[in-house]
Amino acid sequence: MPAFLAAILTDLGRTVIAGFVLAVILFLLYWITQGYSGADFGPFFFRWLHVLSGVMWIGLLWYFNFVQIPSMPKIPDEHKPAIGKVIAPAALFWFRWAAMATIVTGLILAMMNGYLLEALLLGISDSAPKHMAIGIGMWLGIIMWFNVWFIIWPNQKRALGIVEADADTKAKSARTAMLLSRTNTLLSIPMLFAMVAAQNIF
Repeated sequence: MPAFLAAILTDLGRTVIAGFVLAVILFLLYWITQGYSGADFGPFFFRWLHVLSGVMWIGLLWYFNFVQIPSMPKIPDEHKPAIGKVIAPAALFWFRWAAMATIVTGLILAMMNGYLLEALLLGISDSAPKHMAIGIGMWLGIIMWFNVWFIIWPNQKRALGIVEADADTKAKSARTAMLLSRTNTLLSIPMLFAMVAAQNIF
C-alpha cells in the first residue's frame, strides 16, 4: 500500500476527511456536467446528510443488538470492563448524536420538500399515500429518537456507572436499556420499509 494512503487510513480523522474530499469532487463533477441548481441541490444535500446520519445511527443500533449484547455472556468477566468503560460509552456517544442528526436533517428535508405537515399528519390532510408512508417512517423514527435520548441513554448512564447507582438499580437500568434498544431494532425494520416505500412505490 502506498505510504500516503496508509497515512490516511491509519488515522480515522484523516480517513473521514478524505471521504468528504471525494464527496466534494463528486459535487464538482455534478456541477460541471449538470450545472448548479440550488432548488435541486439543497434537498439532495440534506437527504445525503439524513442518510449518512441514519447509516451511523441504525448501524450502531444493529451493532449493539446483533453483536455486543449477544456476545457479552461469552466474554470473560475480567474483560467486560473494557466494554463497559471504553467501547460502550464511545459507541453510545455516536449512537445518540447520530439519532439526533437523523431526526433534524429528516425534518429539515421534509420542510424543504414541502411535505412536513402532511407527513406528520400521516397524509390525512391531503389523502396522499406517499405522505402516509413517509409519515409512518417519520413517526417511527421520532419514537426511536425519543427512546434513545430519554430512556436508553439515561438508563445506560446508570448501568455503565457514568452516574452513581446501586447494584440493583444498575441491573434494572441495563435491562430497561436493552429492552428499549430491542424495541428500536424492531421498529427500525418497518421504519426503513416505510421510508424506502415512500421514495419508490408511491
